[in-house]
Amino acid sequence: MSRKSISRRLQARLAWITGLAALALLGFVAFDIDRMFDQHYSTLGLTGLAYEIGDHVVLPVLVILLPLLITTPWLVRQGLMPLETAAERVDATSGKDRGFRVETEDLPEEAVPFVNAVNNLLTRLDEAAERQEAFAADIAHELKTPLAILKLEMDVYGDELADKVKADIGAMNRLIDQLLLIAQLDASVAARSPWDRVALREVAEDVIGRLAARAINDDIRLELQVVEPVTVYGRREALAAALRNLIENSLRVTPAGQRVTVFVGPSAQLRVRDGGKGLSPEQLSQLSRRHARADHASKTGAGLGLAIVSKIMGSHGGRLETRPDRRELCLVFGEEAAAVAPKRARRKAKRPDPIPGGQ
Repeated sequence: MSRKSISRRLQARLAWITGLAALALLGFVAFDIDRMFDQHYSTLGLTGLAYEIGDHVVLPVLVILLPLLITTPWLVRQGLMPLETAAERVDATSGKDRGFRVETEDLPEEAVPFVNAVNNLLTRLDEAAERQEAFAADIAHELKTPLAILKLEMDVYGDELADKVKADIGAMNRLIDQLLLIAQLDASVAARSPWDRVALREVAEDVIGRLAARAINDDIRLELQVVEPVTVYGRREALAAALRNLIENSLRVTPAGQRVTVFVGPSAQLRVRDGGKGLSPEQLSQLSRRHARADHASKTGAGLGLAIVSKIMGSHGGRLETRPDRRELCLVFGEEAAAVAPKRARRKAKRPDPIPGGQ
């Protein structure tokens, strides 16, 4: 079904009006010519009468109709220009500012009711997203508080059963955090929450610092290599959660004595290289679905790790990629999230990466 165009409809109606006016004018001219022919044919002759008709009839008609036909499309486009400007403003702001509303000052009076309705819809979406975020935060708090109390009570006991219960409590806390993050991402995407400038190096350093003790305990070297200092637009806590999931997966599959390396760059990407077998694109696609589990996955998990990573990257206009030949999982950012990196850093990107699995 083709869309109806206001511009084409106005032009068509103006063309009909112009055509009817031209027909009426031609009818009057035909009547006047007939009378003129009877009165002046004997004195002017046929040639003189033709010149007389051209000067006093045809030329005025052309002077009126031609400018009208030429300027009508331009006038219609100029009249609709404020609508196009408003659409460009909305498109440029989308994904950056929650609370954005379309301004009505420059719009024609006929478009104001429609724009007001759109603004009211945006207000309701913002309110719904805020309620969802608050609800998710309240639920997480209500669930995590008794778990924290239970874990403190288990600290009193030092037997093997207490350790198992504490491990289960930790798994439940991680599950709650993952579910909360999913709810926050859904609300953020629905309301187009504002993004911040995020330095990927800072995110990587923070996540590696949090997981360093676990890597040391597993006798795995956890390293960071900054190929290019990249800055992107996005939600810092969500990007940190995505990278943390990838590193935790790498720590599970990497044998003791080997290394897990996090690369920042080149261009807008984060790469995690480990000592495992790597994932094929088919395996990654399967594991990116919720509740899908790999053979090495934690038995206490819910199968949400890579699904959350894929969802986070999708909300940033990017994707989760696998490079099995290099045993890497990569967070690749889209054009909307990517920011320009310093030019001086681009020369460093030409350096080859270390050999996969090298010590």
